[in-house]
Amino acid sequence: MSDATQERRPAGEPEAALWAADEPLTAARVQAELDSGLARTTVTTILSRLHEKGTLERERRGRGYACRPVQDQHGLTALRMHGELARDTDRETVLARFVARLSPDDEQILRRLPEEGL
Repeated sequence: MSDATQERRPAGEPEAALWAADEPLTAARVQAELDSGLARTTVTTILSRLHEKGTLERERRGRGYACRPVQDQHGLTALRMHGELARDTDRETVLARFVARLSPDDEQILRRLPEEGL
């Protein structure tokens, strides 16, 4: 494994910083929360891409933006799952293969959800 690969940030760090905050955060605040050595411009780029994907809302704050997640962690995971499903034209096959790989516990949860009105 190369040094560059070993030094990559864990996926979701900026989102985690935003979820932990009680208010919208600017890129500078996210950078400070991460304490990962990422440049502010890199954090700004990450936040801009997350906004373009619809996972963050942002409001003008000075010359930049303050961001907040549009979903909690569970909602974001569900949004990502929907995004993956939307990329494939054969939804039935994708769903069938997804369900086939569920653990027995997850299968029971999935069966119970419609009964609970979800």
